[in-house]
Amino acid sequence: MCGIAGLIPFPRGTLTPGLAARMSDRMAHRGPDDHGRLVLADGRIDCRPDREPADGPCELLLLHRRLSILDLSPRGRQPMVTPDGRYAIVCNGEIYNYRELRAELERCGWSFLSRSDTEVLLAALAQWGRAALCRLTGMFAFAFLDVQRRSVLLARDFFGIKPLYYAATGAGLAFASEIKTLLEIPGVSRLAWPEGVYLYLRYGLTDHGGNTMFGGIRQVPPAHVVEISLDDPRPGEPRCYWRPDPDRRIDLSFEDAAASLRRLFLNSVELHLRSDVPVGACLSGGIDSSSIVMAMRRLGGGNLELHAFGYVGGDPAIDEERWIDLAAASAGAHCLKTRPGPRDLVEQLDALIDSQDEPFGSTSIFAQRCVFALVREAGIKVVLDGQGADELLGGYRAYLAARLASLLGAGRWAQAAMLLKRAWRLPGGGGGLGLPLQAVGLLLPRVLRDHLRGLVGQELMPAWLNAAWFSRHGVRPTSLAEGGPGDRLRSALLDTLTRTSLPMLLRYEDRNAMAFSIESRVPFLTPAMAEFCLALPEEYIIDRQAVSKAVFRRAMRGLVPREILDRRDKIGFATPESSWLAALAPWVDGVLAGEAARSVPAIDLAAARAWWTLVRDGRRPLDARLWRWVNLIRWVECRGVSLGD
Repeated sequence: MCGIAGLIPFPRGTLTPGLAARMSDRMAHRGPDDHGRLVLADGRIDCRPDREPADGPCELLLLHRRLSILDLSPRGRQPMVTPDGRYAIVCNGEIYNYRELRAELERCGWSFLSRSDTEVLLAALAQWGRAALCRLTGMFAFAFLDVQRRSVLLARDFFGIKPLYYAATGAGLAFASEIKTLLEIPGVSRLAWPEGVYLYLRYGLTDHGGNTMFGGIRQVPPAHVVEISLDDPRPGEPRCYWRPDPDRRIDLSFEDAAASLRRLFLNSVELHLRSDVPVGACLSGGIDSSSIVMAMRRLGGGNLELHAFGYVGGDPAIDEERWIDLAAASAGAHCLKTRPGPRDLVEQLDALIDSQDEPFGSTSIFAQRCVFALVREAGIKVVLDGQGADELLGGYRAYLAARLASLLGAGRWAQAAMLLKRAWRLPGGGGGLGLPLQAVGLLLPRVLRDHLRGLVGQELMPAWLNAAWFSRHGVRPTSLAEGGPGDRLRSALLDTLTRTSLPMLLRYEDRNAMAFSIESRVPFLTPAMAEFCLALPEEYIIDRQAVSKAVFRRAMRGLVPREILDRRDKIGFATPESSWLAALAPWVDGVLAGEAARSVPAIDLAAARAWWTLVRDGRRPLDARLWRWVNLIRWVECRGVSLGD
């Protein structure tokens, strides 16, 4: 786990004095243990880490900040170069199956100087080229230099667990693990992307494929590569190297599927435990994190010193402390818990905005930050986390509508009625027409669906958005839901896995963890796990009783406490946002009335302030829009972002 950056000056420019040091320092939190530099000039590599790049023409600068996890010795230092001097690499992440790949490469004639996974990755790319990517199990973002071909390949892992951004400037092309590093480079624009502003304010959506909230900064999409020529450093179009096959199906009985999933999961956790430093776990008390903790105990044995870290919300409606305690006690884990409050949020908000680089969806991101602060205080460098399980196994309540839509679309009326009846009985399930209307909406054409949204008060361009500003910038109101024929649940899972929910959740987690120099690993997110889960029958994911993660619950029987597996509530990683923001009313008043708010023309401030007044006075319920307003305003101010006229 590290930070990487690079700069390709054009035409063969001279580096600005001190720029390399500023870029490296800006990502020091990602790698406080070591640093390295590589300069390519006149076709020759200079890889001395403590030497400032010399004056004169430079073809490529590579920078690396190291968080030492595998092979803690200096032999694990990056950038790494092959013995013949043709190839070099800087990599952020971990290749968990490096031992197996190393053995295969040794049979091909390669020898190794270190026990580092990065040296194995370098050899694999030199041996197999891009075909090496689909042999990997891991999280990674890397820049791979081929001196002979005079090219740099940027690549990002299958799900986008690790970040990689790039931006063109008048002087060439730059790339880095974080946006803040790119903003150190003269000429990188701070102008916002108008469509991204709309999607965030209206839906809370960030991280859109190759786009960012900065119009001039792109990101390598998950499971894509971008090739750049040193002679003409204009990035090519991103190319996809892997995607789950939506048409693949697995013909297994429910019991056999559960047994196979159990093996896949335990194998994945075992790979993710490979480390030369202690590994802990984030623990919420839900099925996913509890399964990881119990698997760690099963695989590590009774002598494993197991540390777990959790968040306690304080509000009884979202408090999962008893479940955290149950899972920790069952696993024999030493558990530490954090209990942040609203004042902590305000005091740390600017630091949170700085670490995240882009707006974020809710105050739950702050609670997650507090957990990683706790991990840092305990001296643990690596944790496992359950991110991605909900998107693979139908964990969110919204998936019930998709499952119901599949049954209705197939004419399975009796099963649809049973599912609806059971869903209404779930904790927080309510009742009424909300769920069936959502399901019917998924069966309708987009035009009709968007029209009906307006009739039920879910306008695509609500009054608190400045429609004139968005129109001037060419932004057309749009909905997010994808309709169409086929299995709606499977489509919904793929959509949240690749387009909506997961990409931004992974960004939140990476920045929060790395702000405290913590490596967060996500064992649910491997190609093998994804391909298996997405090929299962829908009723294995959400069964006829409206039970989510049905096959995984069965797979974990005998490993995870029965009480946790039988939970039917879905709390998620929630904070008491309403009470927090109510307690912070004077601060919210100040943000909405401040000078920075007037520099955000995307929001109709008069409408926003009127709505907030009603909420503050107890005449309207609070909803997610308020946090998006104040977060966007503070982001604009802290990052010096311009939204234009």
